[in-house]
Amino acid sequence: MKFARILMIVLSLLALPAAARAWTATETVQHYRIEGQSAGALYASIGENGPRVGQTRAIALTTFKLTWRRNYVKQGQACVLESAIPRLVITYHLPQPRGKLAAPLDAQWTVFNDGILRHEKAHGTHIIEMVRAIEAATVGFRQENDPGCKVIRQAIQLPLKALSDQQRTRSREFDQQELTDGGAVHRLILDFLNSGR
Repeated sequence: MKFARILMIVLSLLALPAAARAWTATETVQHYRIEGQSAGALYASIGENGPRVGQTRAIALTTFKLTWRRNYVKQGQACVLESAIPRLVITYHLPQPRGKLAAPLDAQWTVFNDGILRHEKAHGTHIIEMVRAIEAATVGFRQENDPGCKVIRQAIQLPLKALSDQQRTRSREFDQQELTDGGAVHRLILDFLNSGR
């Protein structure tokens, strides 16, 4: 992944007028229920009940819904995307034990759960950065010979797809880094499971 390119996009966003940066994402948490009275039992329940990602189940998952309110303006025979206001809802899908956990396990669970939430919030940050990059790449986009502002709607799909693909790649690479041996989430899992011994 070319993080230098991402850094350039983020820096370009700082040059946007304040009004263009005014929106904020809505972040919500949805829990799925797990059961157990030991670290091992809770983790096994995560494996049985966690959100599906392809053919496997994950500990947690970040999803998002993105819609836009775009204002296309005719300028002579051209069309310009004058503004684009996103509505972004990010949802973190996290495990939650049924019932109360015993005191030592409850403290261990809190450390584990907080670490998982930190990981998912990083995905949320990546999504927000993608949306800001889409703003930077598309607001002001001009399509010549499009007085009906129809061609421009298809034309902006190319940068949108490129930025979406970059975000997916970044997300996969981040997960790989965090979940491989020695990664932050890998260590979090081991510490949680070993805490029950």
